[in-house]
This record gives sequence, C-alpha cells and structure tokens, in this order.
Amino acid sequence: MKGLKSCYRSEAAFRQEVWLSLVLIPLALILGESSVEKVLLIMVVFFVLIVEVLNSAIESVVDRIGGDYHVLSGAAKDMGSAAVWLSLMLLVVTWLIILI
Repeated sequence: MKGLKSCYRSEAAFRQEVWLSLVLIPLALILGESSVEKVLLIMVVFFVLIVEVLNSAIESVVDRIGGDYHVLSGAAKDMGSAAVWLSLMLLVVTWLIILI
C-alpha cells in the first residue's frame, strides 16, 4: 500500500488513471454482457495501473542513480513510457472490440 500511496502522491499520470478507473470499472460492470466480458474490461484497466506503477518505479530508480543525462537512462524512461502507451492502447482496443 505504501507504494500505491507514493505513486499516487508523486505521479500525475497515475492519479489520472486512478480516477479514470473509478469511472471505467463501474461502466465495465454495467456494459459487459457476460462475466468474461466484465472481467476483460476490468482487467485491462488494472493492467494500465500496474504498468504505470512499474514505469514510475523505473523512473525513480533512474533519477536516484544520477541526475546526469545518459543515453541508457533516457532509453529506460522512454521504454517505460512506451509500455504505458501500449497498455492504454490495449485498453482502448479491448473496450472497442467488446462494446462495438
């Protein structure tokens, strides 16, 4: 729980995704026609949150190691951000396929 609190306090993107999940999870329960659809819709929401927490952890470690720019540090942060973007795209595609 300490990690979730820290992430919520320090990461604006995580806060936005938490608030979005508070809207999407009830919608998933309402709009999903079967239990499987409901679980899939909710699962991708949690997946985005998980990836965001891991991305924040990567950024924290990189920032802790040093403030000087290094190509590998930039690459690590960029890859973490790419993982978040991919998880968001998975959320969008999943919701579109199930609901349309």
